[in-house]
Amino acid sequence: MTAFWIEPDFDDHELVQLVSDRDSGLTALIALHSTHLGPGAGGTRFWHYAEPADAVRDVLRLSRGMSYKNAMAGLPMGGGKAVILADPAGQKTPQMLAAFGRAVNSLGGRYVTAEDVGITEADMVAIARETRFVSGLPVEGDAAGGDPGPFTAMGIYHGIKAAVRHKLGRDDMQGVHVALQGTGSVGGGVARLLARDGARLTLADIDAARAQALADELDGDAVPADAVMSTACDVFSPNALGAVLDEEGIARLDCAIVAGGANNQLARPEHGPLLAERGILYAPDYVINAGGIISVTLEYLCRTEGGPCDINEVRRRIALIPERLQQIWEESAASGLSPDQVADRMAQRLIGRG
Repeated sequence: MTAFWIEPDFDDHELVQLVSDRDSGLTALIALHSTHLGPGAGGTRFWHYAEPADAVRDVLRLSRGMSYKNAMAGLPMGGGKAVILADPAGQKTPQMLAAFGRAVNSLGGRYVTAEDVGITEADMVAIARETRFVSGLPVEGDAAGGDPGPFTAMGIYHGIKAAVRHKLGRDDMQGVHVALQGTGSVGGGVARLLARDGARLTLADIDAARAQALADELDGDAVPADAVMSTACDVFSPNALGAVLDEEGIARLDCAIVAGGANNQLARPEHGPLLAERGILYAPDYVINAGGIISVTLEYLCRTEGGPCDINEVRRRIALIPERLQQIWEESAASGLSPDQVADRMAQRLIGRG
């Protein structure tokens, strides 16, 4: 396993822990970037990595992103993340989830976990049998919590509309062309919300059948996964995995706006300014995609501290995402810094590192 401290994405993380459980076959990483504002909160990703170093890089970047995301969303939580290293077949067992739950519990509340890619509500229930430091559990009625995907989609939808208003001067989405990369829980949710407003949709996914089915449902178009970034559109919305915005990816873009839910969309820090140089408005990912963590955080605080439990409070806080984006874009225009640079500086000040 790569030494954490020589990784370029190691950013004075408070903890990077390798978890290995021989009996269950579990290999996982848990990273805490900052607990300045509260316990490190962030989901667990179940993914097959070609190389262990890729998992290290992912957990470091994701946990730092959670510090920034929670701070910018005004949540009393720090930033943490976990990745469970799946085998090529993606085998996931109850024993593996139980071992992971015990690992989370051993941190004594410094890390609070929830769903991410490859993890379901049912998995969270299994993990919760071993630890109380978990959220994203099934809820009933109008209580906050449950699957964070729809709430992430809601925030992205609000953010795309804010970007269209800021960049294109449009107060409606009728006929606005949005090309969405990824049609899973989040991307599919965004697409359905945009379709309701009359947006024109182009959809792509590594699961071509899923993209085509959604296109048929929403009267949109489906294109191959490797073609969506070069689609001429108003908004490119990345909602799959990260690091798609590198030199090659940015050169392929034919859009006015990039606004989507994928974490760590910028492959490296220099790619944010490169987008700005091309005149493309960027919605920093950890600001626009905060809806899910808002939901699971309020669920957790409701259960543990008696905080607000009403889903309407979740929706109210998600509706503030456009205001934060607007502040970032205005400061970007005034300072000459790219939106990602502005957002990073704001977040770093909030976690005591600015």
